[in-house]
Amino acid sequence: MAHLQGMRMVVRTPDELIAALPHLLGFKPDESIVFVPMRSDIPVARVDLPTTPIDRELVWRYLRDAFSRYGGTRASVGIVCVTDDRTYADVVGREFADRLDSIGIGTQMRLWANDSHWSDLDSGESGLQTESARERIAAMTVLAGQAQPAASRGSLATSLVGDREPVAKLLPQAREAARLSTPRAESRWALGRLNQFHANGHLLSDGDAARLLVAIVSIPIRDRLLDDMNRSATGSHVALWTDMTKRAPDEVRAAPASMLAFASWQNGNGAMAWCALDQVPQDKPYSLAGVVATAVQTGMHPREWEAIRSQHPDRGPDLGSDFPTQQGRAQPSPDRPEHGM
Repeated sequence: MAHLQGMRMVVRTPDELIAALPHLLGFKPDESIVFVPMRSDIPVARVDLPTTPIDRELVWRYLRDAFSRYGGTRASVGIVCVTDDRTYADVVGREFADRLDSIGIGTQMRLWANDSHWSDLDSGESGLQTESARERIAAMTVLAGQAQPAASRGSLATSLVGDREPVAKLLPQAREAARLSTPRAESRWALGRLNQFHANGHLLSDGDAARLLVAIVSIPIRDRLLDDMNRSATGSHVALWTDMTKRAPDEVRAAPASMLAFASWQNGNGAMAWCALDQVPQDKPYSLAGVVATAVQTGMHPREWEAIRSQHPDRGPDLGSDFPTQQGRAQPSPDRPEHGM
């Protein structure tokens, strides 16, 4: 799930809609079902194409939790099944269209696509995916300043794994320096280093990276940097915390990976948010990671977070218990769903 922050895209044909999918998701989908919103306040969602009744029920549970809040508001989506099996795409697309209708979400179109062809499953119209459509959509996103999509979700995840040995060698020294310093001094340095990155965009040296990673182990210091993560600064935060996540050894990676997940969600990139959460070590539960997981899993719009924070200015960011929930529905678990969600 992701809300497409700041992205305006004019799509005129089914061919162009399919060409737009990688740009909406951040990677090229394969064996997937994608739910494309017809207005900007509804999240776009992608899941691995469910192949069994149990899988379809699991997918529906997550979709229902995320989309129910938009029921009854004349909300609608387009359903695109990306698979070689056109017949199954018709079956599963119709099933989810009916289920969405049951919670007040309409379906404007049902499309099937493989690597080269597309078909409108309602009208029967079909055609080839064209290079001109791909070029037009790519040019539109470049002009809008959007990053170009990864080849696959796997390659997107791999992009967050870098050489972690140089920083690992400097962690003992950074920890000793922090012990001899004061929390106030380290907080002031971390905020100043963040502002320096905003100003010049230069990647941190190994020494500065080690010091920052040690500093944000402290929740109050981490929270000061998180408070800087407003809409205008999310792009810079994504760049910084992507680099920190790539370089951070296991023992200090929970904080930067969670910061990257939060910034990615704020920036409308749900796929990157999930890939960042995958980098949080499994043996180190981290509450901010749970908050981001709940936000993405339930289709929460970033502006809802801003409203919550404005109501609780003296509290830290771990406000999961204050997230708006649907009437009569229990708060969704912050645990990560299946990889494809």
